[in-house]
Amino acid sequence: MRATLIAVGRAKPGPARDLFLDYAQRLSPPLTLVEVEEKRPLPSAQLKAREAELLLAAVPKGATVLLLDERGRDFTSPAFAGRIGQWRDQGVADLALLIGGADGHGDAARARADLVLSLGKQTWPHMLVRALVAEQLYRAQTILAGHPYHRE
Repeated sequence: MRATLIAVGRAKPGPARDLFLDYAQRLSPPLTLVEVEEKRPLPSAQLKAREAELLLAAVPKGATVLLLDERGRDFTSPAFAGRIGQWRDQGVADLALLIGGADGHGDAARARADLVLSLGKQTWPHMLVRALVAEQLYRAQTILAGHPYHRE
């Protein structure tokens, strides 16, 4: 199963980016990152709508979409791995994970999501969320493979 992380904003060099790249490259196949950005200063509602358009335009055709949001469903790592395994076993070829901008996700992105996923009730920096998502995908892959990484 291919995974694509589609995120609003551009990553600058630094520790958060390095950590993301470390886990993204551990995945097989490696996690693809697509960055989108609206540079025009727009009111919040218009910005969320525009960012949703940009995010959805980058979703691979037929992909299962996970939208990252603090109000989403909270999974343990084994339960998340189980969900990934179910999709894999059902023949899902592409998984797209969407990280919105500072104002959150637009309605169109929410409507397209197959699953709204939370990394907890706390708010995380967007660049760190990329690393957290990559690590959890890697953890899920190792859990499904029976690798001891999850217990280390």
